[in-house]
Amino acid sequence: MKKQIVFFIVSAFLFVAAFGCNYKKEENENQLSNAADADKPEFFPVTNYIKGQINQITTNPLKYTSSNGKTDSAWIKTEEFSKVFAYFLTPEIDSTHMASLFTETKFADKTLGTYTFTYEPKSKLPDDFSLQRWDVYVDFKTNNVKSIYLEKKDGDKQIQLLWNNKSNCKIIHILTDKNGKTTVEKEELIRWDF
Repeated sequence: MKKQIVFFIVSAFLFVAAFGCNYKKEENENQLSNAADADKPEFFPVTNYIKGQINQITTNPLKYTSSNGKTDSAWIKTEEFSKVFAYFLTPEIDSTHMASLFTETKFADKTLGTYTFTYEPKSKLPDDFSLQRWDVYVDFKTNNVKSIYLEKKDGDKQIQLLWNNKSNCKIIHILTDKNGKTTVEKEELIRWDF
């Protein structure tokens, strides 16, 4: 009987020591993993936001194109609208895809009445990477996105998008010549808030 009690006590001690250490090790690993996740930036999911805005448009938008001092207008069919913005839907702008390349800074802009989230490259981007920077403006009062600004590069051309929540957007094509002089090649204003 004494042998059984001693065996039981030793077995219980070994069981607690073996599994208790593993539990503590797993707990420490989970704490380290959670700390690493806390350090990851949470970028605003710009691409999903714009896709959601596109899906909410129920009327045919009107596009005004200005170039060389002339302005023309045309209706865009709603089913073609996502094609108009395909260039701005890649690369995917969110934490998963951009955290390694961009940093986020934030400040309260009293002039605009927004919290401004600015995303800029951590270092020089690869030459073939079109997205250069972006800003997200969140309204003080409503905490809703007020607008999004994107800059992309395509060769010697810079293309800017200013997306105004549930209202309109503006696309500006800017050319830079060999001497560094910039000229606006074309401006497009697209409205759907009639």
